[in-house]
Amino acid sequence: MNIYCPTDPPSLATVLARIRKKKEDYAKYNFSRTQGRTLRAFFDLAQEFETLENFYRVAVFVPKEFLGVDCCLYLVSQESGRLEAACDSLNGLEVCGMPTPKGIEIRDTSYEVHDSFVAPIKGNRRLFVHRPLQKAEEVIGMFEVFPLSRLDEKDKLFFEKYANRIGYNLHYKLIVKQNEEHIKFVNTLVADIEHNVLVPNLRYKVFLNGLNKKLNDAKEIHSILHEKIEAHKKKGCPHVGELEKVEERIFALYSDLLEQYKELEKHYKNTSLFLESLLRRDHFEKGHLVLRRRMCRFKKEVIDPQLERYRSRLERQGIRIDDLMGGIPDEEDIPLMVDVGLISQVYANLFSNAEKYCKEVLNEHGEPVKFMAYGREVIPDFFGPGKPGIKFNVFTTGPHIPPEYAEHLFDEGFRTPDAQESRHGVGHGLHFVKKVVEVHGGVVGYEPVRLGNNFYFILPLHIPLKELEDSALGGGRE
Repeated sequence: MNIYCPTDPPSLATVLARIRKKKEDYAKYNFSRTQGRTLRAFFDLAQEFETLENFYRVAVFVPKEFLGVDCCLYLVSQESGRLEAACDSLNGLEVCGMPTPKGIEIRDTSYEVHDSFVAPIKGNRRLFVHRPLQKAEEVIGMFEVFPLSRLDEKDKLFFEKYANRIGYNLHYKLIVKQNEEHIKFVNTLVADIEHNVLVPNLRYKVFLNGLNKKLNDAKEIHSILHEKIEAHKKKGCPHVGELEKVEERIFALYSDLLEQYKELEKHYKNTSLFLESLLRRDHFEKGHLVLRRRMCRFKKEVIDPQLERYRSRLERQGIRIDDLMGGIPDEEDIPLMVDVGLISQVYANLFSNAEKYCKEVLNEHGEPVKFMAYGREVIPDFFGPGKPGIKFNVFTTGPHIPPEYAEHLFDEGFRTPDAQESRHGVGHGLHFVKKVVEVHGGVVGYEPVRLGNNFYFILPLHIPLKELEDSALGGGRE
C-alpha cells in the first residue's frame, strides 16, 4: 500500500496545538457520560452506514435513543438554495423535500423558536460543486431539537457541537457522492469520445487515402493530355495553343489541390496524434497520464513536425528561427523511447509561448534582434553516475522574467502580470509540460540567459554515450 504524503503538511507544532486545544475544549464542555456516548455512537454509525439516507436517520435517531429528545434535520437544497426537511425522528424520511415550518430559517447562530432549539449545521462551502445557499456561506443546514423544555444551557451547547459534527460528516459523504457521480460521468464520457470522436476520426484517413489516389489519377490524366498535345504540336494542329491553355489550367488546379491536400494531411496527422494521446482511455481509468512509449527519431518525429506547424506563425510575428542552441548538430538525430503524442505537445506549448512572448531586444552591437532558438545537448551524469540526460532548449529574446515569478512558472494556473495583461490564457501550458516531462522521468526548468529566456526539459538518455559519440562521427547516422 502506498502511503499518502501531502506536499505541504501542517507543522507538528500546529497539529499538537490543535490537539491540546481540543483537550481543553472538551474539559470545558464537560459533557455528561450519556452525551459522550451519544457523540461516539453518532461517529461510529456515521461511518458504518454509507448512504446519505441512512446518515440522515442516524443524525436524528441517535439523540432520540440516547437523550430522549426529538430532532429534525434540514438541509439547504443545492439547486434552489432553500432550506428543506431531510429527516426527522417522528416520520423518518417521509418528510424529505418538504418545506420548513414557519420560523425555521437559515441563520449562522443558534436560536429558539416556538418549542424548539435550532442550531446551524456548518461546513466548507468550497467543497461543493453547486452553490448551496446565498444567505450564509458556511451554513449548509439547520438542526432542530424539541421540546425546548427538556433542554438546559449545557444541552444547547451539546447540540451546537453535535450539529457541527453532522456538518463535517455530511460534507465528506457529499464529496464521496459527487466523486462517484463524476467518475461515472467521466467513464461514460470517455466511451462517448472513443465512439463519437476517435473512431470517426480514423475515417478521415480513408478519405485522405482516397483523395490522394484521385490526385494521382489527375496527375496521370495530365501526363496523358500533355503527351497528346505534344503529338498534335508536331503535326501542326491549329488548336494546340488552346489545348496548352487548358493544360496549364488543369495543372494549376492540380497543383493547388495537391498543396491543400498536403496541408489537410498534415493537420489530420497532428490532430489525430494529439487526440489519441490526450483522450486515451487509460488516462481516465488510472487517474493520471499513462505513457505509450516507442523508440523514435526525436528530431524528425517530434521537433520538426511541431516547428513546421508554428514556422509561418512565428515568421508573421517577425520572429527569426535559429537551430544553433545546443551541442548536438541539427542534422544529428538521437533515438529516444518516448510517448510521441504527449511529448510533441510539450514542444507545441513551448513554440506557442515563443510566438506569444518573444520580444525584440538589442544585441551586443546595439542592433535590434527578435528570434527563437532551439537545440539539444547531452549532459553527462545528470541523473547520476553513468546516467546522462539530454537537454532540450527553447529560447526566445526578451526581458528576463523576475525571480519572484520565475519560480512559479510551471505551477498550475500561474501567469505573470505581463502575460495577464497582454495575452489570453489560463496558465495551464507550462504545467502540462511539467507533468508530461516528469512522467517520462525528466525535469523541466527555466533560466535567464543573454538576450532572453530559455525554457528547457531534460530526459534520461538510455543509449550509452559511446554509442552517441560514434553516431556523431557518422557510425549511426541514417
